[in-house]
Amino acid sequence: MKRVLSSASFRAFSAIAGTAFVILTWTAPSADAAPRMLVDVTTGQVIEHEDAFQRWYPASLTKLMTAYVAFRAMASGEAEPTSPVTISAKANAEPPSKMYYGEGATMTLDAALKIIMVKSANDVAMAIGESLAGSERAFVERMNAEAARIGMISTRFINPHGLPGEGQYTTARDMAVLAQALKREFPQYAEYFSLEAIKAGDNTYENFNMLIGRFPGADGMKTGFICSSGFNQVSSASRNGRSVVAVVFGAESLADRAEQSAELLHKGLSTPSVTRETLANLQPYGETRDQIVDLRPQICSPEAAAARGEGRDDEGELILNSRYLPPLTRELEAVTVSLGGTGGRVAAIAADVPVPTPRPNLIELGDIQNAPVRAEIAAGAALDADGSEGEQSASVLPASEPAVSDVLRPALTVPLPKPRPAL
Repeated sequence: MKRVLSSASFRAFSAIAGTAFVILTWTAPSADAAPRMLVDVTTGQVIEHEDAFQRWYPASLTKLMTAYVAFRAMASGEAEPTSPVTISAKANAEPPSKMYYGEGATMTLDAALKIIMVKSANDVAMAIGESLAGSERAFVERMNAEAARIGMISTRFINPHGLPGEGQYTTARDMAVLAQALKREFPQYAEYFSLEAIKAGDNTYENFNMLIGRFPGADGMKTGFICSSGFNQVSSASRNGRSVVAVVFGAESLADRAEQSAELLHKGLSTPSVTRETLANLQPYGETRDQIVDLRPQICSPEAAAARGEGRDDEGELILNSRYLPPLTRELEAVTVSLGGTGGRVAAIAADVPVPTPRPNLIELGDIQNAPVRAEIAAGAALDADGSEGEQSASVLPASEPAVSDVLRPALTVPLPKPRPAL
């Protein structure tokens, strides 16, 4: 699991009157790491683990925390299933996977949660965060606060959807903690994780979690993929009164992560747990655990993409080679989601803009008698507020920010023009 870079080795010092040297090396996180976790939900016992504390890009597993924060809001009465979730300009600009509803579209929180759990839509995930907390920034603060509260000791979120960015990471152990918290604290919302498909208009989207509808007892939870993370999955299943959660990071393909997840879940449901290790007492390990593994060169190379293409049949369907994932003999059941139907209340979406910087002291608004000139100056100050022309107006500045007239109030007067010389 350790890769030593010779270019990072260097001579530290020589022994007294000798020729021996101490060589120091820098250890890079290995792309061969294979984080895995298998946990009993009820007892918290860790049935199996490997590289459990190695930092990894969560990708769309991030949406599990987005759902957790939403569940907390509903359980506390802050929000309701019918509360409106609105696609802002920022949400509309998020890259795929997305629903393409367009700016201003509004749906219920219930519909939005179903969409992010099945379609993993980034625009809707952003809209949930902004609609619940008022801004992405405020929602991310909630995400990280909840992560710390439930014991995710090596996780940091930077957005509600999991698209890559500097400083976003998690571990297999922490994702198991989150999955356990979701299942223990919010059994009333369990159906969001076990949806087989959703139907939106004329389109039907199957759950990216291929265990749903195939693996007996599978009831969740979420998949994720970016080039740097590989194919991630948090899975859960219940059978004969026992519930287990499996975490797989860095699989090579959709089929690979499904097969690994199914194998782990089968082991957890069929093997008595004799370990004394729990999520609470499992001690951190791994020399490179605080460095983030990046799988982009392996996962998104042309060779890797070609190999994944070979894992499909003539109709383009994935070939699954696991005895725990029998072929589907029926169509997946789809739940309809749509726009509208809102009734509850959530925070108003606020623009994340800095306090505008006053312009040079040239004009005192109180001395201007020409109303059109006054409006033009105010509009110019508003454009400076977010650095983009035509996207911000003074009327939508946050209530806590000073009014445009207050910002410009300290300005001086414009000197009177001098008459031209007589000709």
